[in-house]
Amino acid sequence: MCFSQISSMARQMGDSHRRFLQTMMINGITDEHSVKALYQYCCEVNKTPHVPDKLDEFIDTINSKLQAMFMQIRKGMSEVDGHQYYVLVNMAETNITRMSSDYADNELELFRKIVDLTVCSENGKVSSTDILNITDTMTTKKLKKSETEHLLSRLVQDKWLCEERGEYTLSARCIIEMEPYIRTMYQDHLKVCHICHSLAFQCQICENPTCGIKIHNPCVARYFKRRTEPRCPSCDDFWPHEIPGAFTSCKVLLHHNNTASLIFMSTTAEVEDSVAQ
Repeated sequence: MCFSQISSMARQMGDSHRRFLQTMMINGITDEHSVKALYQYCCEVNKTPHVPDKLDEFIDTINSKLQAMFMQIRKGMSEVDGHQYYVLVNMAETNITRMSSDYADNELELFRKIVDLTVCSENGKVSSTDILNITDTMTTKKLKKSETEHLLSRLVQDKWLCEERGEYTLSARCIIEMEPYIRTMYQDHLKVCHICHSLAFQCQICENPTCGIKIHNPCVARYFKRRTEPRCPSCDDFWPHEIPGAFTSCKVLLHHNNTASLIFMSTTAEVEDSVAQ
């Protein structure tokens, strides 16, 4: 779905909704704090009522217009920092081919293998060494080491992956956009968080063999906060795992300075010009 088509649809909305959507088109993925600030700014600039707890309704109004184009603004949690993020998603393309306009066939094959390794891993992480090793199994043109490293850098820059100390995880954008694909392709390997009921890759697991529930690391931190004796919320067994502390944002997940500059564009025309570039 091209930006011009979405821009055409945006013109059918009210000014505040249109400005909000056009900024989301540019950002792709935006953290909850910035989305709330954007919502307030769009309402104030266009002199429409700003009700802080009506953000979901505001987005629902936009989504109702986008439905005919199989587009949707969706919300999901980052497993790295536990924060909520909003993503403009193309619902018509539910697999990795949605990235075909930006990546070559052999690059997409390697990314698919990275997703496979990550989803099937115990901790939701895959090392750079493992990624380099799986290039030997590629059926399309094999990537050289330098090409693989460049691709990994691009995937992080484009917010499909997160990287920390040589280990790669699926970003919030990847999980939100690729959820239908992941649920279809990896039914036997899926883990679902007992607390938030979303897909869980980086999680802790109850060691009771008759229980075995999974909880996201950020959900673990929130659920067991201030509990002197952590117990499984399902079977009430003692929870033996270390309770995570504060979470930090994953590398190159968002460009906050760019987000701020987009939020405070003074006219809708400026946003439309940015989309056209």
